[in-house]
Amino acid sequence: MGWKKIKARTWKAISLKQPYANLICSGQKSIETRKWQTKYRGDLVICSSQNPKIEPFGKALCIVEVYDIAPMQIKDEQKACIKIYPKAHSWFLRNLRVIKHPIPVKGSLSIYDLLLPDIEVESV
Repeated sequence: MGWKKIKARTWKAISLKQPYANLICSGQKSIETRKWQTKYRGDLVICSSQNPKIEPFGKALCIVEVYDIAPMQIKDEQKACIKIYPKAHSWFLRNLRVIKHPIPVKGSLSIYDLLLPDIEVESV
């Protein structure tokens, strides 16, 4: 489909440990799991946390759309790339767009606001 330019703006973002951030950006993981829920639905920048030092760490990697959240079920395990655990919620992701040149970011806990410069993304 090719690369699409997006002007600088503030996004909602979340930091994930590796290898989970890479698994989402490669399209292998389409469900993120958390022990907490959010009412937020929409675009979410996936950032890799600083630790562990698995490349690319500390960078904004891709954008996904959170379209639903529900208590995790056993049927979610494969798409979540993790076994079910107590109080887990499945965050259902779609509309994956990979950032052409991952951007260094300072992560934070929970969902946070992240100002990104002009970027190029490609839908996967």
